Amino acid sequence: MARVKPFTTAAALATFSADRHETAPLAELRQQALAAYPQLPLPTFEKIRYQRWPLFNGDLAPEQAANQTATPTSELATPLTTTDAADQEPAMIQQLDLQAPWVQLSAEAQAQGVVVLDFFQAQREYPELFAKYYGTLAAPALANRLAAFHTAAVNGGLLIYLPAGAKLTAPLTLELTQSGDNGQLYAQHLLLVAGENSEATILATRQTTTAGSASANIVEELILEQGAQLRYTAIDGLKNTTYLARRAYLFADARIDWALGEMNDGDIVTDFNTDLVGKGSQADFKAVAISTGSQFQGITTRLTNYGLHTVANILQHGVILSDATLTFNGVGHIVKGARDSDSQQENRVLMLSRTARGDANPILLIDENDVRAGHAASVGRVNESQMYYLMSRGLSKDLAERLVIRGFLGSVLTEIPVAAARAALTATIERKLIDGQRHRDRAQ
Repeated sequence: MARVKPFTTAAALATFSADRHETAPLAELRQQALAAYPQLPLPTFEKIRYQRWPLFNGDLAPEQAANQTATPTSELATPLTTTDAADQEPAMIQQLDLQAPWVQLSAEAQAQGVVVLDFFQAQREYPELFAKYYGTLAAPALANRLAAFHTAAVNGGLLIYLPAGAKLTAPLTLELTQSGDNGQLYAQHLLLVAGENSEATILATRQTTTAGSASANIVEELILEQGAQLRYTAIDGLKNTTYLARRAYLFADARIDWALGEMNDGDIVTDFNTDLVGKGSQADFKAVAISTGSQFQGITTRLTNYGLHTVANILQHGVILSDATLTFNGVGHIVKGARDSDSQQENRVLMLSRTARGDANPILLIDENDVRAGHAASVGRVNESQMYYLMSRGLSKDLAERLVIRGFLGSVLTEIPVAAARAALTATIERKLIDGQRHRDRAQ
């Protein structure tokens, strides 16, 4: 195994922790991760070759103000700001690079004790929560080289805590931005803990404003305690080389509904993982992805049934233009003892170029007899008869192509429960397709 040179020294990392008044347990965990990660193996994702990517580039903490608070911005390409049926003031959280987040909680969220804090402040104010859940259940801190590097290098992020019984009717909107061209490593961590029988909707955007050489290592760690219900919708528009992990751990009768739009422009390897540990827990995962230009997106989604009577569903649709590559891995795993569980998945890829490369890999791992499981997968080209019909009605080739793609992605989009999220994702898809068509036409 090739050795990796550590990105910083133990002394520099200790200074970084001290400057941010980090708690002793987390500062010590950083040092353990710094020592361990160069010797740990990279995680393996089927048919995704990313091992030579520059995933360890960038400065831990440039001299720019790390504690400066972000100011509200409307520069995001697809803001998800919305209000509920009662026209409540929306809950909005914005964060740029290492800056402290700008937080505006609705009256409803404040009344129910919802907590949103900067990563470093949160570990000081909620040490028991961090000791219990940070890097332990959903995303083990030293599981592999990418996870341990993140643990050593994490330089910003958020804690979102929903107390037991909290039920939010208005979504929590997150707008998280990487500058991209400032040389700063973007190692961000989101720890979200949904207390027992809580309910909430998260609408998130992650974007890079300008591409640069610094990489990103992002981990979102979601803990759903017994009976918690969470709808998590995200639109990603990242431009730099990125490792993106979204990992959830569900206790009994908890449920998570994922709806993701992977509209990235850089090379991305994702690690989407949900562990259904508690009896009767459920996970429904839906994602759409578009790859354009010469980018590579490798998307691995794993849903693991550990508990009795657990239900896991994966639905992934993707589109590829130009010389891009898109790989979907869908992994459904029912472990021994997870009786009366269900694991279903569908992975489909549509290629709009002869030089595009796509894979749809359904993987079922079944270690129990009394279960239900199934999968479907396809990789193909645009339907020529549909194109002919639309163009015969006077539509241009590009417009006809986009209409066919919208129909292909529609089965996923219609399942997104929040209208504002559907509209924002639809607009992002249209922009991404137009940019991809222009890139293709210039190349030709």
